[in-house]
Amino acid sequence: MKLDGVPSRTIWLEPDGWSVGIIDQTLLPHKLERPSLKSVEDAARAIKSMQVRGAPLIGVTAAYGVALAMRVDASDASLDRTVAFLGEQRPTAVNLRWALEDLRATLMPLAPGVRAVAAYARAAELADEDIETCRKIGVNGLSLIRDIAAKKGGQPVNVLTHCNAGWLACVDWGTATSPIYHAHDAGIPVHVWVDETRPRNQGAALTAFELLQHGVSHSLIADNAGGHFMQQGDVDLVIVGTDRVTANGDVANKIGTYLKALAAHDTHVPFYVALPFSTIDWRTEKGSDIPIEERGEDEVLRMQGRLPNGEVSSVLISAEGTHARNPAFDVTPARLVTGFITERGICPASREGLQSLYPEKVSAAA
Repeated sequence: MKLDGVPSRTIWLEPDGWSVGIIDQTLLPHKLERPSLKSVEDAARAIKSMQVRGAPLIGVTAAYGVALAMRVDASDASLDRTVAFLGEQRPTAVNLRWALEDLRATLMPLAPGVRAVAAYARAAELADEDIETCRKIGVNGLSLIRDIAAKKGGQPVNVLTHCNAGWLACVDWGTATSPIYHAHDAGIPVHVWVDETRPRNQGAALTAFELLQHGVSHSLIADNAGGHFMQQGDVDLVIVGTDRVTANGDVANKIGTYLKALAAHDTHVPFYVALPFSTIDWRTEKGSDIPIEERGEDEVLRMQGRLPNGEVSSVLISAEGTHARNPAFDVTPARLVTGFITERGICPASREGLQSLYPEKVSAAA
């Protein structure tokens, strides 16, 4: 996807060959800074502070975090400590655990002397695989938009999305946005309703930013306005991402997703979830078993923005002494999801639907 007109990734290896470049997403859309991660502690801090966020990107960042650690100490004990340390940073996105387990399995059979090189190589492979996976999600999801466009006779297809499941949440393309970008690039008129996504405003700060950069028509709306636009017939379909899908098809995504699914169900608007294979948690049976991250109350009590003098700052939006709760995710039951858009195709949101695309998981369970 494009950033200042240049195709860009969210994470990359710096010219020195070992430090890792990222986009600091906590500063977008007002500042574009590209800090370098030089230690496993830097990688952990980037994940925890949400300089990098989105399930696929968290996984790739963690993989590079392991590589950074192996440069310093490639012993078995260091590998175990690193995997445990990075795994503690965010509890809900299953891609974090998946990537760390992949790196552990790759490195443990190897001699310590070659682990750093192997870790960097595997992290780069995971980044490339994520791009291809997201591209395929877009190709598969494009069929949904193309079918609606054919029925609308040239009128724009209106897609509502929540939070940021765009290329900023992945390495490139994104999950929920990949079908949108494919439609736009194919010349299909598409318009995106972008939920602001309180309390961190990832829709306003990130999704609107990247759609603007790529030239996709969009409108930012308050979170509570989505149901209204569905009632008015102004939403053709909803596509969201996810941080974890359980074995029975329940979906954990950014807080507020459940309410959009309820509104879509009531207004008969198709509600799709776009996800890569790495976000399916085959070990967790249902949504109520997913650990939901609770973040600091300042994210609710304060809001970041650009002041008239150009300075980016946060301001208090509530009365002094007010306390807040801040669950970062909610669970949308499978019964409210029309279908899953994956790199292998589109399927019903159910155990049987998931297993139809990933039959090897049935064999593994047996």
